[in-house]
Amino acid sequence: MEVLEEKEEEEQKEEELKALEISSELHDTKTKLSVEQICFSSDVPDFDWNSIDTSQLPDSYKMNSPREKKLLRIADHYHQQYTHLCPERKPLFLHPVNECGVEKFVSTTVRPTLLPYTELYHWDGCASFVSDYLTMEPLKCPLTPPSSLYSPTTILKYQRGNCFDFSVLLCSMLIGAGYDAYCVNGYATHNICSLDESLEECPLLRKPQEVPKEDVKKSNKYRVKSLPDMHSKFELQQEAKKKAETEATEKKERGERDMEAEEPTCDHLCGLRVHAWVLVLSGKREVPETFFIDPFTGNSYSTMDEQFLGIESVWNHKNYWVNMQDCRNGCKDLVFDLSDAVHWEIMLSETDKPLQLLLGAEKKNELFDRNVDDMEEEEEEEEEEISFAMPPSWVAPIQISPKEFETRCSQGRKVILYKKAKLEKWAPYFNGNGLVKRLTIYADSNWTEAVEVKEWFKNREDMLDMREVNKQTQLTTEYFSPGHLFGLKVHAYKSMNPQTERVMEFYTETRVDGLQKLAENASEMKEYFMGRDDFKYFQHTEFRTKRKKVTLAGVGTDVNSRPIVQIKECFHRNLQKPADEDIAERVFLIEEEMIQLTYHLKDKYITASKKDFFKPTESYRKQSEIMTPEMCITYQAGSSEQHTKLVHLYKLLQKLTEEEKQLKQQVWRSQAEMNAKKDEFPGQNEQDLDYLAPFLIQMGSPEKMTRRQALRLRDNCLSDFKNRLVSKANIIQARFEKEVEELQKKNQLFQENQNQLSEKEEADLLADYSETMFRIHILALRLDREKQTAPQKYLALEEKLRKDPRLAEHLGHA
Repeated sequence: MEVLEEKEEEEQKEEELKALEISSELHDTKTKLSVEQICFSSDVPDFDWNSIDTSQLPDSYKMNSPREKKLLRIADHYHQQYTHLCPERKPLFLHPVNECGVEKFVSTTVRPTLLPYTELYHWDGCASFVSDYLTMEPLKCPLTPPSSLYSPTTILKYQRGNCFDFSVLLCSMLIGAGYDAYCVNGYATHNICSLDESLEECPLLRKPQEVPKEDVKKSNKYRVKSLPDMHSKFELQQEAKKKAETEATEKKERGERDMEAEEPTCDHLCGLRVHAWVLVLSGKREVPETFFIDPFTGNSYSTMDEQFLGIESVWNHKNYWVNMQDCRNGCKDLVFDLSDAVHWEIMLSETDKPLQLLLGAEKKNELFDRNVDDMEEEEEEEEEEISFAMPPSWVAPIQISPKEFETRCSQGRKVILYKKAKLEKWAPYFNGNGLVKRLTIYADSNWTEAVEVKEWFKNREDMLDMREVNKQTQLTTEYFSPGHLFGLKVHAYKSMNPQTERVMEFYTETRVDGLQKLAENASEMKEYFMGRDDFKYFQHTEFRTKRKKVTLAGVGTDVNSRPIVQIKECFHRNLQKPADEDIAERVFLIEEEMIQLTYHLKDKYITASKKDFFKPTESYRKQSEIMTPEMCITYQAGSSEQHTKLVHLYKLLQKLTEEEKQLKQQVWRSQAEMNAKKDEFPGQNEQDLDYLAPFLIQMGSPEKMTRRQALRLRDNCLSDFKNRLVSKANIIQARFEKEVEELQKKNQLFQENQNQLSEKEEADLLADYSETMFRIHILALRLDREKQTAPQKYLALEEKLRKDPRLAEHLGHA
């Protein structure tokens, strides 16, 4: 019985073992099928590389030189040793075929090149150019390196490639710029390999870490003690606790929703996905620390980054190294000293010593079992490897024309999706309004609810650099470079309509009036000054809300001339004058016909000297006595007597009255600048206009055109646009001359009838005079701007027509 039971147990174990073997075979089969499905699913390229024309390529692309053939033999021998000593590792990426079907060693595909563009002298400029210029193609099989590696010149020509193509081009540019750069064949996460940045924070939104500063509290035993807080601390603590709990709950719920939306799916191929990137070693070009560059994004990464999971090999234009270190922890623990033979196995020895493999001891034992002839042959091959130097690159010189460098993005535009953000890039001059980059920030992970938009511009006449639009508050903030017509630096507004709330900051050094900041709304305007000779630093103008609408012919802008209620000025201390003669504040009460002067405080005084002037009315002017004591109330700090004579007060009043007129003109000019800013540059809508449409209709809208028709269409369009620019300038010029003529008539009428006008008639005439001056100033600004912008507008349209696909094939470089 016991023997039978033992036999049954043995048979059961055998059956279990067979079942395990069958299940493992099925598992292997499923794994193979899944790998095959992965390879086949991605084997649908967007571009047919088999259709490219290779007939015009140099001979070096189509054949190997004797040195290249010898290099391939050395590489094969090196690979045999590698597979013998490391049978568990994947085959090395050594000599894939090029675009002509010829095997080329990977190091000879690297073509060090320094391109004549300042931006490409630095690693970040090179990385940015490669990531923008090329279109990413995934590997046909994500688990194995590609079977081909095309030249950087072909990749640049067709503006597309896989991670290996990107890396070889970038490495060529970096080595040419003086960096110690290497191409890397390794493994990375799915997001890195597939250029999926939807879970990454946009680099433009990353804020540098600020070092906290310790606040040094200075004790002052003489300070006045604050009143005791009579609120209940317990109630305040309870309210704060309740508020904190509510906020924590809301934050937790919001975080859970975000986590559900952003939680990455489990990658079953993690650690197996092949990727190529660039390694930059420290030392050359003052690089302080070794780092990685992902060629798809152009971003730099630490060698400790968890997204890079392992390295098989690295190479440059001189040699090839195999990583012999354990990559179970990714690249965190790797040593990047390529001269260390323990950690890196070099292919072409750079010393007089023979090649050293990690398992050299095993090799010696095996050599003893071989015959003497085999040993002699291998020694000869090793001697060849020792004395052999890498042949020069077979790739033609890498060239990038200025037009290609400026165009950058494939088809002129590139879109990148980040975590709750979308980044759009355009080539310079692609958009008529100079837009080159736009970052849209969203409240959700599906990129539907926009919260904020940031736009960057280049080559704009008005020197606009960046614009920020807050979609929630509708606040727009524009930033300008030096060179704006009015010296504008920052412009913040919610609407471009006149007299709406806005704030402007200026480059003070470029303005004659020293204006630093201007803030305006419907009822007031505040101006801040700096570095003025008259020591003025602030001006506050109040308006009446009732407005009189003035339409300027030929300008296309409605201007609201607002009645001024009062103008207040503030001045810094002028040490060249006595304090009681140095004005600190003066207020012009326009409607009340008053002028108030307040002087700076004298030393050891707590009150300042003051003067209040009352302008003479019509009845006073008709009397023989022009100035009376009642027209000026004076307070002299430290004295009860009246020291100033009436004649001096009268002269001061005349001077203040004249300065009041000048201040009004200055306010009109400030408003004119506000309104001229509205139309200073064509917007987004203008770039979408089809200038050819009316002329195509006149030609009968032909589907195809001859070269002669295309030239005539272009010339007619440019001629019409030029005539419209001239006509617009002429209209503004005619209106300007008419307003000047009317101003001269009004001035003459005022001089002739000044003594006969009533007070009301004189006030109305002066108001009309001021409005005319205001219109003249705006027209002068518009006319000057039209004369400056007309040539640029004409050239911009000419360039746009040259790039128009309906004309481009016929015009060429005409």
